Formats: sequence, structure tokens, C-alpha cells
Amino acid sequence: MDRFRVFANLSTLANALVGVGAILYTLAGNKSWAMLLIVCGIGFDGLDGLFSRRSLAPSSTFGRVADSVADAVTFGLAPAALLLVHTDNASSWTPWSPWSEVVGAAFAALAIARLVYFTLRGFEYPHFVGAPTPQAALGVVTLGLLFDRPAFVGTNPLALLAGGLVVALLMVVPLKFPKIRRGNPLRPVATVTALALVAALLPLQFRPGTDSFLYVLAFIATLIAAAGIVVYYVGGPVTLRGSQKVHT
Repeated sequence: MDRFRVFANLSTLANALVGVGAILYTLAGNKSWAMLLIVCGIGFDGLDGLFSRRSLAPSSTFGRVADSVADAVTFGLAPAALLLVHTDNASSWTPWSPWSEVVGAAFAALAIARLVYFTLRGFEYPHFVGAPTPQAALGVVTLGLLFDRPAFVGTNPLALLAGGLVVALLMVVPLKFPKIRRGNPLRPVATVTALALVAALLPLQFRPGTDSFLYVLAFIATLIAAAGIVVYYVGGPVTLRGSQKVHT
């Protein structure tokens, strides 16, 4: 068997496993680790695509389905759990519990719907129709850092849930978003966004005090990631404005 195809399959499996781990950590009340695992899933998803493109074996329906299933776990169910489960600041979140359930369920459903469409038809296009699920997952992670845990700008259920619903809807709107491959002008932005989230999440594993250098570093890195996400959502469709209209 083509070794690159084997590596691609292993990357898909790793993506699914870190997604399961992220869900379990969220349920256990450790969202910092859960968010870090989701970001790691972005890396494994990227490796899957890289190895698949280098493989001499033709792409298969099984490979697309397996990749979409892994993405559904890591970039659909795991971020939905971040929106739904809140063990910190219970007094602030209790009145919002019904809305957390609605937004979490909506995010999971729309992510799965978007992946089903991509598996059946979307892979045929040179770009994405609707924002990709990994980007939506990064959006939820960043919102969580800002408004939930560690709540850099303060615990704010409305901001988290409203932002989560917006990125969920952007997965299914008929807008064209670029695939971040070599030569794409947004590739550096996407790279910096992912690295900034890693730089934010690693120090948080040590639970630094709010006046410590690590906490300040994590906060600045989160702001950089937030800026990168906004640039992708705004600049993505702009970079593809001149392309042919997609029939969905």
C-alpha cells in the first residue's frame, strides 16, 4: 500500500481520537486541555490533506467519509460541547442553560450538515462553500478563551453563545471560502492563527495567575488569533470574489 495513504489514514484516526479526548476533557471540566486538543486536530487534519495529495493512490469515497467523520467529532461535536457544558461560574451560566443547549445542538447539527454536503458534492470545488468546520472550531475556541475560560475579557454567556451561533451559520451560508493551500494569500494568516492559539493554550495548562507573564502572554496570543479569524472570515470571500458563481 502507498505509504502516504497509510500516513493519511493514521492522521485521520489521530484527528478523531483528539476530538474524542476534547469532548471527554470538556465533560470533566478541563476546557483548557479540550481546546488544545481541538487545535491539535487542526494539525492532524492538515497532515491528512498533505499526505493524501502526495499519495499516488486515487482518492476514495471511504477516505472522504472517514475524514468527514473525524472532522465531525473534532470540529463539530467537540466545539458544541464547549458551548453546551459550563462547570465554571455556575451562577452566571445557569440562567443561560437552555440557550447553551440550543446553540450547542445547532452548532453540531450545522457542522455535520456542512460535512455531509462536502462529502457528497463540495469536494468537487476548488474552494469551500460555507466556512470550513476547522475554522468554525477555531472561532469557538477563541470565543471560549475570551468569554468562558479563562474569560480574558470577563465571563459573558451572551457573547459566547451569539458568537458561536454566528460561526455555526457561516458554515452553511452559500459563500465561497478559500482552501488554505500553498500560494493562497491567507495561508500565513491561518498559520499565525493556529500558532497563536497554541501559544495561548499551552501557558494556561499551568493555571497562571492573572498578573503573571504567562497569563498576559496567553491573552495577547488570543487577541492575535481573534484578529486572524476575523481576517479569514472577512477576507476569504473577498479573495474569491472574481471566481465563477457556485451552484449549490
